[in-house]
Amino acid sequence: MTKSSDGVFFLTGKDFTNAGSASSNLKGILDDMGIPADIVRRAAIAAFEAEMNAIIYAVAGMMRYSITPEAVTVTLQDMGPGIPDIDLAMKEGYSTAPDYIREMGFGSGMGLPNIKKNTDKLTINSVVGEGTTLEFVIYLQGLSPETSG
Repeated sequence: MTKSSDGVFFLTGKDFTNAGSASSNLKGILDDMGIPADIVRRAAIAAFEAEMNAIIYAVAGMMRYSITPEAVTVTLQDMGPGIPDIDLAMKEGYSTAPDYIREMGFGSGMGLPNIKKNTDKLTINSVVGEGTTLEFVIYLQGLSPETSG
């Protein structure tokens, strides 16, 4: 891959009709750019989990992506309740999802752990009552800034 790409997707809370559209579009863009399939899979999983968290919990959100020859970077900012305890939220199986979300097949407490498992770098900043900003990076060809020098 020799070119870069940037884009933005807007998300609406509780819009389950369009849930997964942003991550699906990102997957298509990565495929079209010739990104290796294993990187596309990891990015699509992480983006879907982040997107669903915003749709489930927030009023609205925005997913931005940047694709360079070095990395895929995705930032999701939402206007939601915030995460009171990020360490607890990172534990597999921990969920604050209401019953109606669980009945739809979501809210198993695997969202943030799946993002972490599928990315090379994950940063979460959250303010209770304001929202959350999550950024993840997947380095291409297994290179990170520490190993590519």
